[in-house]
Amino acid sequence: MFTLLKNCRVYGPEDLGHLDILLADGKVGLLSPDISWDYPLFNTKVIYVEGKIVVPGFLDTHVHMIGGGGEAGFYSRVPEIMLSGIISAGITTLVGVLGTDGTTRHLESLLAKARGLETEGVTTFMYTGSYELPLVTMTGSARRDIILIDKVIGIGEVAIADHRSSEPTVQEIKRLATEARVGGMLSGKPGILHFHVGNGKDGLSKIVEAINTSEVPARHFYPTHVNRRRGLLDEAIEFAKLGGYIDITAGVSPAAGFDGAVKPSTAVIACLDQGVPFAKITLSSDGNGSMAVYNEFGKVERLLVTTLDSIHHEFLDLVLLEGLDLTKALYTVTTNAAALLGLYPLKGTIQAGSHADLLVLDDKLEIDMVFAKGVQMMANGRVIKKGTFE
Repeated sequence: MFTLLKNCRVYGPEDLGHLDILLADGKVGLLSPDISWDYPLFNTKVIYVEGKIVVPGFLDTHVHMIGGGGEAGFYSRVPEIMLSGIISAGITTLVGVLGTDGTTRHLESLLAKARGLETEGVTTFMYTGSYELPLVTMTGSARRDIILIDKVIGIGEVAIADHRSSEPTVQEIKRLATEARVGGMLSGKPGILHFHVGNGKDGLSKIVEAINTSEVPARHFYPTHVNRRRGLLDEAIEFAKLGGYIDITAGVSPAAGFDGAVKPSTAVIACLDQGVPFAKITLSSDGNGSMAVYNEFGKVERLLVTTLDSIHHEFLDLVLLEGLDLTKALYTVTTNAAALLGLYPLKGTIQAGSHADLLVLDDKLEIDMVFAKGVQMMANGRVIKKGTFE
């Protein structure tokens, strides 16, 4: 079965002009201005997309696949994510994290969820570990998890500068970075050490010291939530100039109830204005995670749940409100993440041989169609392929 998209304006993410796209065996088989094809003979589905643009599927590097939260008690545990929520957000590749709770939630459950979602149609990976030290693992060591378990690409999210963290020392961070790097080297994976960064006064100082006093390159250190306050964003800007990737959380914004946070699209522009290399910026959702908001007496006032569609919303704001070039905006949600994860050029781009993970956007940049590994998952703005139990 082939699928032919006719008359596309293609951003791959560079503007490639008007092309036809032939999808075959889950990949982009051919890009050409006018593909002539014997449709009946080759059992081809033809879709005409005049007036719309085709872009790579979004990559989300931080998702609570089996639910996050729980900090306000057992009732505050967020349920597992469903396929339709992923597809409707335009996400075709995602990376799972355990989060705060490494006791009643388990890496084995996260692994099972990642594999289940992969079977349902999207591409999935995960980190080993959680907020806490010593790390929870599946094989007894983080390095073994990375080497031996296909889905595991690194360690995370380890909490720093946060009242829920285990207060890791610089030496412990260096040891974790080595575990991630060597595990990645021996298995052909990126070997990422992914950090949840809280509001604490330490900020990124321990990560910077670990980089300056170790032999592990900065690219292996990957802090997220760096837009939760302006001072932390300023630290992240300097960290990125050392060669590290920084992750701006689309689900963390003043509009979502995060007081003091920098709006994600505004944070991206601030990074660019301060000279951060464009390729070092990613946007993730923290999707399906939860944050308990406490009052002055330490009692929970409300629970906030982050959603995967926040990536698309901030992408829209980058283009429509901030005036960022469409290609550059796309890089933050496609190519940069693919490069970080070691997936480029199979993911995060549209070219012959790349995976057929595509979004068709209308003239307002709203998501009209989604293709994941060549299978159409959304049509006319509606999810047409749902999860097993939806």
